Amino acid sequence: MLNKLKNIYEKHYKVLLIITIAFLLFSGGVLALHKMQTGELISKDVSIKGGVFVTINTDKVLDLSQTERALAAELGTSVSIKQLQGFGTTGLGYSFTVEPMSTETVLNAITKVTGIELTQGAYTVEEVSSGLGATFWSEILKAIGFAFAFMSVVIILYFRKAVPSFAVILCAISNLVGTLAIMDLLHIKLSVGGVAALLMIIGYSIDTDILLSTRMLKRTTEGSDFERMLSSVKTGMTMELTAIAALSVLFIVSPADILKQISLLLIFGLILDIPNTWIQNGGIMRWYLEKKHGKS
Repeated sequence: MLNKLKNIYEKHYKVLLIITIAFLLFSGGVLALHKMQTGELISKDVSIKGGVFVTINTDKVLDLSQTERALAAELGTSVSIKQLQGFGTTGLGYSFTVEPMSTETVLNAITKVTGIELTQGAYTVEEVSSGLGATFWSEILKAIGFAFAFMSVVIILYFRKAVPSFAVILCAISNLVGTLAIMDLLHIKLSVGGVAALLMIIGYSIDTDILLSTRMLKRTTEGSDFERMLSSVKTGMTMELTAIAALSVLFIVSPADILKQISLLLIFGLILDIPNTWIQNGGIMRWYLEKKHGKS
């Protein structure tokens, strides 16, 4: 089976490369469509966009879907409700996320819809102004931009070759854009923890790409181009599959939403990195080396 896959890749790696580029274009189209429909590339939660976040400690059981619809109708805006519980426990309470508006209005609406009496000490309120959220989002975009800029400079200085450097940067872009597109398709709102995950996705991407490019460009005495690529695949896939397994456990057992989003986005990014590194970047590298060595 493994030999069959090797033969398929050996004969059709250029076609597979085109498929990964097509997926990148599809992902870009998803983001563009979301931008046209909502005015933003990715939906953001209250920690970035601004709004009111209410946490209530209660043993009362709520129908989340029904309560969300009723509360959204009462407030006239979108509402998100999540049940809070620790590992192996139940009934810790609920978190309510509401678009920016008066805190008193939100609390009164929650009491009216759920029937939960909001006594002192039974709930907490966090409020993020829309202006502060906009400033924070601007700083996030700058951080991601600086990360890509410094990454690009380091890669170009290290390899000193345009095509390999471009392949590494393209792979990182593909992973990031693909992850954002999946978030849009699954209606996942980006949180502060999600931003950290996106930056880590860039780091993971560069890690595997540097591994691949170094073995193919700098260890030219260790077998053929394809053999060196397979050697890097074994090492890189072991790293990625181990990380995916560990993150999957974290996503399942963690009661914290921020850890769940970090682990989920990293899983998306690592899964996307498998074809983007070993097929997209690997295909570009093979194509580059064949042209350099005068092969067709």
